[in-house]
Amino acid sequence: MQILLAGSVVLPLVGALAALLPAPPGLKGKNPDQAVLRHGVTVSGVVLAATIALAVGFDHGHPARMQATTDLSWIPALGIRIHLGVDGISLPLLVLTALLTFLCALYSYFNMPTGPSPKAFVALILVLESGTLATFAVLDLMLFFLAFEMVLIPMYFLIARWGGAGRQAAAWKFILYTLLGSVVMLLGLLLIGLKSGTFDMVALATDNGPKAQLSHTVQVIAVLAVGIGLAVKSPMWPLHSWLPDAHTAAPTAGSVLLAGVLLKMGTYGFVRIALPITPEGMHAFAPYLAALAAVGIIYGSLACLALVRTGAKGDLKRLIAYSSVGHMGFVLLGIASMTPTGVNGALFANVAHGLITGLLFFLVGGLKDRLGSTDLDTLAGTTGAALYGRAPRFGGLLAFGAVASLGLPGLAGFWGEMLAMFGAFHPAAGLSRPAFLTFMALAGLGTLLTAAYLLLVVRRICMGGTLKAPTSPTEAGGPATALPDLARYEYAAWSPLAVLTVLTGLWPAALLGLTNPAVQQLLGGGK
Repeated sequence: MQILLAGSVVLPLVGALAALLPAPPGLKGKNPDQAVLRHGVTVSGVVLAATIALAVGFDHGHPARMQATTDLSWIPALGIRIHLGVDGISLPLLVLTALLTFLCALYSYFNMPTGPSPKAFVALILVLESGTLATFAVLDLMLFFLAFEMVLIPMYFLIARWGGAGRQAAAWKFILYTLLGSVVMLLGLLLIGLKSGTFDMVALATDNGPKAQLSHTVQVIAVLAVGIGLAVKSPMWPLHSWLPDAHTAAPTAGSVLLAGVLLKMGTYGFVRIALPITPEGMHAFAPYLAALAAVGIIYGSLACLALVRTGAKGDLKRLIAYSSVGHMGFVLLGIASMTPTGVNGALFANVAHGLITGLLFFLVGGLKDRLGSTDLDTLAGTTGAALYGRAPRFGGLLAFGAVASLGLPGLAGFWGEMLAMFGAFHPAAGLSRPAFLTFMALAGLGTLLTAAYLLLVVRRICMGGTLKAPTSPTEAGGPATALPDLARYEYAAWSPLAVLTVLTGLWPAALLGLTNPAVQQLLGGGK
C-alpha cells in the first residue's frame, strides 16, 4: 500500500521525463508524435490502475485512519518530512484525479490539440497529475504548499501554448491570481508551523497535540491568510475572475483537468487544514465564507442566464465555467456550516462536480471539433445544432450532462448540494442560524436558476435554432446537415464519467461511507 501511494505520486514525474526523451525505435509506431501520445496513455493508465488497487486494498472498515503512510525526514533543520497518507477524504479525490488524467490522455491520443510538439504536452499533463495527486496525499504543510504550487506552471503552459483565442492573457491572469494567493497562503502556513512547532498535519489536527499552542488570534490570522490562497483556487466569488477566461481559452484536456481536479485542491485545503487545525479561526470566518459562497451561487447562475440569452454571443465553455463558480459555492457553503452533514456534502459535491463538469467540457470540445465554434448563437442560429436530429447520441449525452449538473435526483449532482444546504439549515453551535438559513434560501434559489439556464442550453443546442423559421431542410436540421455522432474513442473517454455519475447518484453510501468517519474525526479533534 505504501508503494502504491508513493508510486502514484512519483510515477507521473518519471513518465514526464521519459516523454521528453527520444522514443526507442521499436516503440515509435507510425511516427514519434504517436509514440509519445501512447506513452502518456500508458503512464496515466498505470497510475489509474495503482490508485484503483489502492482503493481496493484500503481498509474500508477504518476510513478515518491514515493508511499507506510514508514518513521520512526530509529537511531536519526545518522539521519538514516526506509524510504521505490516505484516508476516506483523500481517497476519492486520488482516484478521480487519476481517472480524469487517463481519460484526457486517451482523448488527446486521438484528438491532439493544435500547438507545439506533443512531447511537451504529454510531459505537462503528467507533471500536472503528479502535483495534484501529491496535494491530496501529503500530510506536511510545506509539502502541501509545494504540491499546490507544482500544478501552476503546467496549467499555464497548457493554456498559453495549446489554448484558443485569448490564451496568452488568460494564462497570465491564471498564473498571477493563483501565485498572489499562494504567497499569502504560505505566510499563513508558516505562522501555523512556527507557532505550533510542527508542520505535521496529522499531529496538528489533534486537540491535545501541537494545535494547543495556537492562540485564538493566531488561528484567526492563519485562516485569513491560508483561506485567501485556497479561495482563489476554489474559486470563491469575488476571487473567481481568472476562471472563465482560463476555461474559455484552455484546450479540452486543460479545461477538464482544471474543472475536474484543480478546483478541488482549494476546497480540500479548507477541509484538511482550516477546519481541523484552526477551528477557532474558521469559526470566526465561517459566516463570511458562507455569505460569499451564497453570493457566488447566485452570481454564477445569473451570469449563465445572461450568456444563454439569444443574441448575447455567449460562449458555451464560458457558461460552464461560470456554472462551476455556482457549484463550488455549494461546496464552500457546506464547509462553512462546520457540521459533519455540510462537510460530507461538500466532499460529495467535489467528486460529483469533477465527474459531471469533466464530461461537459469533453462534450463542448467535441462540439467545437464538429461545428468549429462554441458560441451559443452560432450553435443555435439559423443553422442550429439540433443535436437530437443530427447527432442523437451526442445530443442525448449533452442533455444527460446538463440534467446531472442541475442536480436531478438519482444522479451525482443531487446529493452534495442537498447535504450542503442541510448543513446550512443546522450550522455548528455558535454560528448564527438565521444568517445560515438566509444563505440556504439563496442556495435554494440558485438551484432553480441553475435548472433554468441548463434547460435553456439543452433547448437551444439540442432542439435547434430559434432566430428565424427554417427555409430549407438544411436549416431545419434535416439529413443534409447530419453531424458525426459519437466516435469510438469518444465513447471510451466519456462513458466512464456518465456511468459513474449514475452509480454515485444511485449509491451515495459508497462515497459517504468513506468520508463520514474521517470527517467526524477531523471535526472532533482527532477523536
